[in-house]
Amino acid sequence: MAGLAVRPARILIAALSGVLAALVGTGTWIAAQARDEQGRAGDKQAALLAAGTHAKNLVSLDYRTVDTDLRRILDTSTGVAKTEYTTNAGKLKSTTVENKVVQHGVLRATGLVSMTGTTAKVLVVADVEIRWDGSKSPPEDRYYRWQMDVSKVGGLWLVSKVVQVQ
Repeated sequence: MAGLAVRPARILIAALSGVLAALVGTGTWIAAQARDEQGRAGDKQAALLAAGTHAKNLVSLDYRTVDTDLRRILDTSTGVAKTEYTTNAGKLKSTTVENKVVQHGVLRATGLVSMTGTTAKVLVVADVEIRWDGSKSPPEDRYYRWQMDVSKVGGLWLVSKVVQVQ
């Protein structure tokens, strides 16, 4: 009779061990999902911030600090965008200095269009006031709307493509 009492106890212990293992596995899976979602949310915010920072750099130029301004544009770009900026930097610098351009930009909004892995598409809205030191011309207001492709490179989100949209 004692042998019969031991068998149900072993079955009960085995069943409880199985339930405990399932609970631990489920808890581990839920924690991993939460970490992944937190990582995705962080990447979304970082992609939006990268596009917004890049836009602000594009619309904030001053003939007195043009080298630093251009460096900021290059530092927030990669790929095709960086190649284009590098190619055009000399002309932009000379035009900015010769015309004594002072642009003060304001970032209005960013919005995530899509995100897959390490790339994102972001819509960006920025406005700029342009004036020319020493000129009698009144300042001009300009309004920019871009779609920016942003890529995660070496842990940093950088703008890889900029297309002006209407």
